Amino acid sequence: MSVGKTVLELEDVNKTFGAVNALSGIRLSVLAGEVVALVGDNGAGKSTLVKIAAGVIPPDGGKIHFDGEVVDFRGPMDATKAGIAVIYQDLALCDNLSVTANLFLGREIQNSAVSPLNEEAMESKVLELLSELNVGQIKEIDIKVGSLSGGQRQTIAIARSLIGQPKVVLLDEPTAALGVAQKVEVLKLIRRLADRGIGVVVISHNISEVLEVSDRVVVLRLGKVVANFETKNITSDDVVAAITGSKSFS
Repeated sequence: MSVGKTVLELEDVNKTFGAVNALSGIRLSVLAGEVVALVGDNGAGKSTLVKIAAGVIPPDGGKIHFDGEVVDFRGPMDATKAGIAVIYQDLALCDNLSVTANLFLGREIQNSAVSPLNEEAMESKVLELLSELNVGQIKEIDIKVGSLSGGQRQTIAIARSLIGQPKVVLLDEPTAALGVAQKVEVLKLIRRLADRGIGVVVISHNISEVLEVSDRVVVLRLGKVVANFETKNITSDDVVAAITGSKSFS
């Protein structure tokens, strides 16, 4: 792994919902070219953290640094324009549209402001991107996404996020409901994202997959970061102990 500078950093980020402290004093950094796994029990604050990083909800306190500058995302479009892509568990794909149409949905290439879509340019870009990602299981780009397998659909969602050339990609449970072979392909694809110099954050409950794909594991418990491991130095027992609080790693 060859990592670069810090591209995303959360500094003392807090978030409350009524009387509930969803996040307290969160410090998290993501480097270019590394995979950070975000783990924790239900209610630990993982989804809230990702939504704040993605501009979906604002923090109540703390700072977000992106690409070396303090940012104030007023909405998801701000985060997207800055260079953060999010792939949620539902993937948000249009089943009745083709692979190409899904990848360029909302970003269609036109010959001019009033002329028809440049189908050739979009198809060329899709083929180029899938080739770069070494995605061999998708043979036809004009096929409707609804006819693809779960792993292929996840691949399309990941590829679509790269159209905007993000510097950070956030994935929420990317292997949920996938078969064994499909999970293997998605995990390989996640590593290839990091190889492209992208900082990747993966939310997952599958500890064995976390240890296989990540460079670091950040554990949340009751809205706080309780451990920040280098994956090469830990076992699954360490991760479980941090999640459950049976052992302190601070």
